[in-house]
Amino acid sequence: MIGHWIVVPVVLPAVLAAVLTLAMRHHIGLQRVFSVAGSVALLAVALGLLGHAGTGAIEVYELGNWPAPFGIVLVLDRLSAVMVVLTAALALIVLLYAIGTGWDARGRNFHPLWQFQLMGICGAFLTGDAFNLFVFFEVLLIASYGLMIHAGGARRLKAGVQYVIYNLLGSTLFLFALGTLYAVTGTLNMADLALRAAEIPAGDSALLRVGAMLLFLVFAIKAALLPLHFWLPNTYAEAPAPVAALFAIMTKVGAYAILRFYTLVFGPDLGVTAALIDRILIYGAILTLVVGMIGVLGARRLGRLAAFAAIGSMGTLLVAIAGFTEASTAAAVYYTLHSTLAGALLFLVVDLVRERRGATAGALVPGPRLAQHGMITALWFGTAIAIAGMPPLSGFLGKLLILDATRHMEAVWLIWAAILATSLVAILGLAQAGSVVFWKTTDSADSAGTPPAPQPALPLVACFTLLGGIVALAVFAGPVMRYLEAMAAQLHAPAAYIAAVLGQG
Repeated sequence: MIGHWIVVPVVLPAVLAAVLTLAMRHHIGLQRVFSVAGSVALLAVALGLLGHAGTGAIEVYELGNWPAPFGIVLVLDRLSAVMVVLTAALALIVLLYAIGTGWDARGRNFHPLWQFQLMGICGAFLTGDAFNLFVFFEVLLIASYGLMIHAGGARRLKAGVQYVIYNLLGSTLFLFALGTLYAVTGTLNMADLALRAAEIPAGDSALLRVGAMLLFLVFAIKAALLPLHFWLPNTYAEAPAPVAALFAIMTKVGAYAILRFYTLVFGPDLGVTAALIDRILIYGAILTLVVGMIGVLGARRLGRLAAFAAIGSMGTLLVAIAGFTEASTAAAVYYTLHSTLAGALLFLVVDLVRERRGATAGALVPGPRLAQHGMITALWFGTAIAIAGMPPLSGFLGKLLILDATRHMEAVWLIWAAILATSLVAILGLAQAGSVVFWKTTDSADSAGTPPAPQPALPLVACFTLLGGIVALAVFAGPVMRYLEAMAAQLHAPAAYIAAVLGQG
């Protein structure tokens, strides 16, 4: 038993956000110190939880000592532990980038909103209750609204309003889905939902199907599954770079929810929604992948290129999830680790380029030679390899695992063709953008002899750390996959989860 440690990833950012708001709102230096210290502590706790979950134990934390299904519970298993560690590691690295570039000082309340965002994301991964999943979704979305418009600007405000409206519609749909499921089953605890849904006769399951499909649409919106992706390109392209980098984990919350609900509550053995959702998910995922990578090739601004790359990576991830087998689930989570780090790195590298290009900024047109040209070029090259899925980085291994895991699916040839063809399209799009930015420079005679202004080292350290994480994921792919295979086996045998939450009786 690990006692109260399970609730720490939720409580720590919440308390820290309140302290930052009430006691340090006018002291950016203190905010930075406490925010970084809190992020380091969150990562340490997350690693401890990951080590404990690696034993195979499923731990349940009952808030207020109220047992499930009546009380609120947090549940730690291998999947939730992996996602919390990924969130904590990404948040710490990107936070250092935000401090190094001064992004956090360009507006108000960056650090409190950042911590509330972490609270919502970690809570979504740990909760064992569908209604509290909605609550944590709203916490992370409210924080993301503020982060989205951080530092102001007309284009950013317009994109933020669009983001708010679209996600409010998704939240409304979420409430309708929860109301429908509660009307049918009388519970919203995930483990209890799994038992109640299995008891409903097939002939009386029409309302259950409606609730399951509404829930799927909500998660598809969060995961940017086509045609429900319209909120993402402008939002990610116009968001402050550190915020967009943290948003790389937000779409994964939608993918996580699909994986959790449609293995635990609406599993393939139930048959209520399996065939319909499988077909929608696989073809929607392929369409998402194709449109995302075509968007990379056709983008005329660096921000939109990174946004469409995020859409394409979600398509690849959802293709793997659509298999709903142990092999495809392990491959999907491996690709989740890779795509989160690579997507965040791309947004940060794009920001480094924009900050150094002056008037041309993020437009894909020839501009001046960049300060620290060689290092940023190396970062772009490594990021392009990772995003496109070329060897030897983890993107290649992730796509290879997905191709292998989908060999037995009906749409295997379509899946393989889409993944391989879009990888080529991504290579072309990223190579084209890189050649414009780094090779077709327009240095004038006056600027050629002007030494570049000194640039802070911390942003580059943060970027190379993310790139190092991608390399490490490839080097240690064997141990990582062994852990993820055990995680997938645990996820696809939900009886242990249900017994841990509800008790052996």
